Parts: sequence; structure tokens; C-alpha cells
Amino acid sequence: MKPKQKFPPRPSTRAFYKEGKGIPSYKLFDFIHGYVYARWPYLYIGVGTGEHPLTRLFQPVVALINRISPISDDGNLEEDTVTFADTYHGKVVPPQAAAGLVKIEEEITLEDLEPIIPYARARDIVMKNPQHIVALECPCRVSRADPCLPLDVCLIIGDPFASFIREHHPQRSRRITQTEAVEILEAEHERGHVHHAFFKDAMLERFYAICNCCSCCCGAMQAQRTGTLMLTASGYLCHVDQSLCEGCGVCEEICPFDAIEINNKISIVIEEACMGCGICVDHCQEGALRLERDPRKGVPLEIHNLMEEALM
Repeated sequence: MKPKQKFPPRPSTRAFYKEGKGIPSYKLFDFIHGYVYARWPYLYIGVGTGEHPLTRLFQPVVALINRISPISDDGNLEEDTVTFADTYHGKVVPPQAAAGLVKIEEEITLEDLEPIIPYARARDIVMKNPQHIVALECPCRVSRADPCLPLDVCLIIGDPFASFIREHHPQRSRRITQTEAVEILEAEHERGHVHHAFFKDAMLERFYAICNCCSCCCGAMQAQRTGTLMLTASGYLCHVDQSLCEGCGVCEEICPFDAIEINNKISIVIEEACMGCGICVDHCQEGALRLERDPRKGVPLEIHNLMEEALM
């Protein structure tokens, strides 16, 4: 009698686990969490946004995960409290910076980017096989009853993430070239959707994707509006040239963060709300808007500048 054949984990799962083992702070719980997140993102995000039919059933599990503090090597709870926003968060990146992230040609490692990614965890950029990019149907959009289209606008960048998503979600993902990734970014920017570079503790404590987010579907933007600060600004602030502004209201309507209002036929930027995404700038036909660096908005995530600094 032939022994029952064992089915080993898929190659991408083994690669994910192997990569995690090389990170001292990455625990077994993090791997399980990351596997669940990447294997069932539609359930995970759907429950997180409250849109999935099984939300009520799974909410206690999600709440437990969100409450668990990191465990130190001696088995004790770490003193610093780490919130959900610290473990799963995004950085707003204007179009040029987003394009830079999908056009990297060589493997890179940039660690401890606290000035740029001001969160307690998941703030590294480690790109292996950065040319491997997968377009995934956005879990946030899929979870909505009447989602924005198109769906396949989440860009999973580099391995083991891209290979894992492609292997486990063949019907909802496709491999794309870097040129196609830039085209998706440009099309989404034209639709008024903001680029977010996403980081997650369970995703090997690093950057893994660029999502192109609409304010109506995006779970992170939803959380931001209700007080969970999952997003950090780009490092830029929008400014208005009042001599050119005609008060047409296009910028007010298209701003995904409700950071512009029309007052006396002039666009006024609500500085505390502006995230510096640049969407309003490129949709202003009068050329009255521009992005300017603002220290109050943090440090930009401009990958080529960071790479040059790392070589100094």
C-alpha cells in the first residue's frame, strides 16, 4: 500500500517563512499573521472595514490580534504600547515618488527609516526581485457593494510578496511589467486616487505594496477619518497662488482628504488635513496649485534619494 502523499507548503510560502526566519524580531505569531493576511486578504480587509458578511463572527479575533503587544525574547510584554496603526500603515507618495518605487532595478535594503515612516514597527524597505510586480484586485474595493473601478490597482512589489500573491490568488492577480505599473499609477492619479506605500509588521516588517486608494473604498482612509492614524503625510503641503485661482472648485471636489475649501471664490488649503498627495495640483487647469516641502509634514519617501544617501 502506497503511503499517503504529503503536500508540502507552496514554494512562495516556504520563501516567505525563510525570509521571516532571518529577521530577529519576527516571531512565529508574525508569520502566521502574515500568512493569514496575504492568503485571505479579502476576508481580512473585509472584516477590518466591517463590510464582510462574517464581520460579526471574526471581529473578536481581529480585536485580539490588534490588542496583542509584541513579546520580547524573555517572554515578557514589551513596555512600549504599539497600536494597530503602528503595525499596519501607509505613507502618502506623490506620483513621481510612487513611480520611483516601481522602477527600482536592483535589490536594496534601507532600514530604520523613522524620520520618513514615523511608526514603531514596519518601517524598512527591503526589495528583493523588485522587478517582480503583481497587480491584485484591491481587497478594499472588492469588499464594497458598489466599488470604484478598475479593481486590480494594488501593486505588490518584490519577493516573496509578489510570488506569494500570484501563487495563491491566480484568479485575482496578474504579473505586470514596471512600465505597466507606472501606467496604472498614472491612470489612478488621473481618476483622483491617491498612492499609498504600505508597510505591515506581519509582512516581514517592511514595505510590500503601493495601493491606489479612493476615499470611498479605502479602509485605511476610513480608519484615518475615524481617528486611527494609519496614514502619514508625504512631506509636502499644497499651496495656492491666489492670483491664478479662479475658485472653480475642481480641487475641492477631487481632494481625497477634504483638505481644500472654496472661500470667497478662492481655494483655501486646510493645512492640518492636507497630506500632500498632489492630486489637486495636476487637476488644476489654471496652474494655481503647487506642492512645497513642509517639515511639519515629515520627510518624503523618495527612494532614489534614499539610495544615494545610503551609499555615502
